[in-house]
Amino acid sequence: LLACLHAQVPVVSGTTGWLDRFAALEQACHQLGGAFLYASNFSIGVNLFFALNEQLAQLMAKHPEYDVELEEVHHTQKRDAPSGTAISLAEGLLKQLPHKSQWEKEIASNSHTVAIKSQRIDPTPGTHRISYTSPIDDIEIKHTAHSRKGFASGAILAAQWLIGKKGVFGMRDVLGF
Repeated sequence: LLACLHAQVPVVSGTTGWLDRFAALEQACHQLGGAFLYASNFSIGVNLFFALNEQLAQLMAKHPEYDVELEEVHHTQKRDAPSGTAISLAEGLLKQLPHKSQWEKEIASNSHTVAIKSQRIDPTPGTHRISYTSPIDDIEIKHTAHSRKGFASGAILAAQWLIGKKGVFGMRDVLGF
């Protein structure tokens, strides 16, 4: 990524596993006058789902009697668990729910934690589900990817959008959120 920025090549990235160094890359991008766009998922539908997730969480913040849980299902070749998309969804929840302070894999160890349950099953489309449960009722939102075409078309849209720009961006910028 740094080599591309040094060469003034705009970068669109969706890889995970390096995000602990995001701030350093962001600083380098600004210092070099480069263009960098990162997204944990390029699907337009998933990015709309991210926004819907945060909006629903904002509404639910006033109703702590509902507990929230996140579940994701992917094919068995997917190595990361939870996925970057699931982590982005959990971070969206944490921004909006003041009674939640962290996420954990599989089981929430306390009431301040959002559980991310990950399943790897073949064959299966990528699915992410957010559910709010109370003793009275449940509320659920879900996104299912039927093909990889959505990820590819979103990445192309992001790359085309990035042409001629300088700075650090995300899919919210591309989609005008």
